[in-house]
Formats: sequence, C-alpha cells, structure tokens
Amino acid sequence: MMIEKEIYIIRHGQTDLNAQGIVQGKGVDAPLNELGRKQSDAFFQVYKHVKFDVVYTSSLLRAQQTASQFIALGIPHIIDSNLDEIGWGDAEGKANFTDHSDIFENLTTEWKAGNIYYKMPGGESPFDVQQRQLKFIEALKATDYKTVLIATHGRFIRALMCTLTQRPLSEMDQFDHTNLCLYKIELHTDGSFKIIEHNNQGHLNELMGL
Repeated sequence: MMIEKEIYIIRHGQTDLNAQGIVQGKGVDAPLNELGRKQSDAFFQVYKHVKFDVVYTSSLLRAQQTASQFIALGIPHIIDSNLDEIGWGDAEGKANFTDHSDIFENLTTEWKAGNIYYKMPGGESPFDVQQRQLKFIEALKATDYKTVLIATHGRFIRALMCTLTQRPLSEMDQFDHTNLCLYKIELHTDGSFKIIEHNNQGHLNELMGL
C-alpha cells in the first residue's frame, strides 16, 4: 500500500490552566505558559527539518502558539475550528472538574459504556466532536498536501485516533496524551489511516532532563 500523506498531530504545550487543573475546552482561550513555550521550542528543534506542506491549527491561541515557529518559516497556515477542543460546557474554567472528580468520572463512565451522545450542559458530546473531525478529514483528503502538521488538543486527539482507525469512541481513553505529545499518522492510498507513533514525547527528553 502506498502512502498518500504523512500527518504529524501534536497536542498544544502547557498553559497555566493545565498546570492548575482548570478545564479549558474550546471556550477558554488561554496562552502557553513558560513551560509550554519551551515544549513547543523543543518540538520545533527536533522537527524543523521536516518539509511540512501546511500547518493546521485549531482556532485557539494555545494551539496556534504551539505551531508558531513553523508558521514563521512561511509554511502555509490554515486555522480550522473543526480542530478545536471538545466543548466542556458548564465545566469550562472550573478547577473542580478534574480527572478524579465525580462529575468527570460520571461523564467518562458514560462514554466508556458507549453513550457517545452524553455531554455536559452547554457542551459537546464525543459524537459532536467526531462530526467536526469527519468534516476536517474529508477536506484534508481532498488537498494535495503530502506532509501535514496539525496542532490541536488532548481530548480531541483521543477521539480523532478512534475516528481515523474506525474504533468506537468508547475506546478513546486508550489513547494517552500529554502536553506536546506527537501522534504520527499515515494516510494510505486506499483511504485508510495507520498510527505510526503513539504519544511520542522523545523530543521533550532534554527538556525533562532525561
């Protein structure tokens, strides 16, 4: 099978709200903090040699700042709100909505049970996010871009890996992510996607003192 496109998908660098455990979603537009900028630079230093044809980012500042050094090279930059993080609705901006809170655990329990339509009041469900993803994927497939960089968000990436590999969204928590992790994907000529690198953080080793 021939490779049609190579797609590098990164989660944005850290923000102060990430560090404080405050939910951002697509409704809170926080900038990168100092560590987030260092993470972005570390990724750039390792991957600046890659001849990206295009850089896609979400409409959110933290994703755009994460890819800013690539954009500064003159690589075409496309902002697409279909790449925005899931909308957490009433939980956005709140510190008590963490991975260990009852509300969050109830939400993810529903998702793992297959209720992909379940969502916070005012927010989005995994199904809603997947519909955005499908629009983006079809648009990307129609382009001539061969080597693509996408800067997006954590929960979005988890859902996207299911979407690309045709796995149920109930399995999305199997796809780990950290700030500035990399998923590398191949799009084959038969239209199928293959995950080549999963939550790769090797570019951060020096920054983390490893």
